[in-house]
Amino acid sequence: MKKTLSVVFVFILFASISYSAEVYIQQKSHTDAVEMMGQSQPARDDINHIWLGKDKMATHGKDQSVIIKLNDNKMYWVNHQNKTYVEMDLPLDMSQYFPPQFSQMMSNISVKVTPTGEKKKIGDWNCTGYDVDMTIMMMNQKQKIWASTDVPFDWKNYTEKMLPELIQSTMFLNEESAKEFMKIKGFQIRTESVMNVMGTDIKSSSEVVEITKKNAPAGTFTPPSDYEKKDKFSMQDMQRR
Repeated sequence: MKKTLSVVFVFILFASISYSAEVYIQQKSHTDAVEMMGQSQPARDDINHIWLGKDKMATHGKDQSVIIKLNDNKMYWVNHQNKTYVEMDLPLDMSQYFPPQFSQMMSNISVKVTPTGEKKKIGDWNCTGYDVDMTIMMMNQKQKIWASTDVPFDWKNYTEKMLPELIQSTMFLNEESAKEFMKIKGFQIRTESVMNVMGTDIKSSSEVVEITKKNAPAGTFTPPSDYEKKDKFSMQDMQRR
């Protein structure tokens, strides 16, 4: 009897830990060095730490973090450079938080996603290829995206509930353009981008290198308590981004 109770206790404890654990995704990104208009910018490498939980997500980088909490209908854009954050209501109305100039820019963005049918294994994940053509204020960006449905979490829930808000705020897309990305089935494992700016190609890439289940550290889904809360972004904030 005691042995049975012990087994049941262990099972309940294991189930509780498994249910409460979040999904951790490590993503490495690279931007090539570029020279344009007499100015040079060195190559840059970054690591993004992405956490997915029940009705919430957070992506943390060196310069900024984005936190989405669907239960509270809130999104937080955290700027680590000047230790500030902007709290935004969901569904997102970009005009409330971004400078007027960005509303004009968003209206001049077009996106087209085309499934290619290509298959490729990247890391541990079987992926399918997509081509993305984006026009931003007479600048053209082409992306090659490799996405996988072979991931250990509910990618459909993430794609439907969180990705549109994340894309709108990080890529300055309007709702229609953000919906175009819904053609991509699965979680994006690798992205290769080329943006042409005044005749110069700016190349960058990002790739997922780890997906594991574990408990998120304290503070993962909240802005730092010592950061200043702001009502909206200034032009200086946008330039830092």
